Amino acid sequence: MTRVLIVDDEPQLLRALRINLAARHYEVALADDGGSALRQAAQFHPDVVVLDLGLPDIDGVEVVHGLRGWTSVPIIVLSGRAGSQDKIDALDAGADDYVTKPFDIEELLARIRAVTRRASPHETQPVQIRIGERTVDLAAKTVSGGVRLTPTEWRLLELLLRHPGRLISQRQMLTEVWGAGYAKETHYLRQYMAQLRRKLEPDPARPVHLITEPGMGYRFAP
Repeated sequence: MTRVLIVDDEPQLLRALRINLAARHYEVALADDGGSALRQAAQFHPDVVVLDLGLPDIDGVEVVHGLRGWTSVPIIVLSGRAGSQDKIDALDAGADDYVTKPFDIEELLARIRAVTRRASPHETQPVQIRIGERTVDLAAKTVSGGVRLTPTEWRLLELLLRHPGRLISQRQMLTEVWGAGYAKETHYLRQYMAQLRRKLEPDPARPVHLITEPGMGYRFAP
């Protein structure tokens, strides 16, 4: 049974999420502030944490930092904040995904399923991945149809494909592909993602697999 720790200071939301998750056979623990969340995480050992950013004692981003100090448990951020910077900070701190309030319960459940699948130690990651009409072979570093990618395009594409459905922040992509000194060079990403779409997407102007999350990052939608 998948264990979910829900952290939020809204009692009605906690109750609604507990009922919905329990009805779908999740084991649920609740916390209404950051301190309780960190203690619960250590005692309950959740498979996934659903975390609100606006907590009464500790900012949610600091809770992410606290968790990442000792665990790699998947973290889905719940954000009621209008600005994207809070979400970027949470992702850069180590969160795996975010859902904006108000949210659809089915979307949240889908995100929970996605992050727990990726975190499963028994899951074998596919070597060949379909993007539209193309097949990308990550082991052989080839694309069907004679498509050729540059080394930089390969590094960007592999980062996205190895984390299907997950939002990868701009900072993470720039740091991993170009280095820490390029963390603010977002125009690099725009240029190279446009090139990847021209080579891989059926309609580069309307991408359905290499998705932009404006101001935050990119994700691969299988």
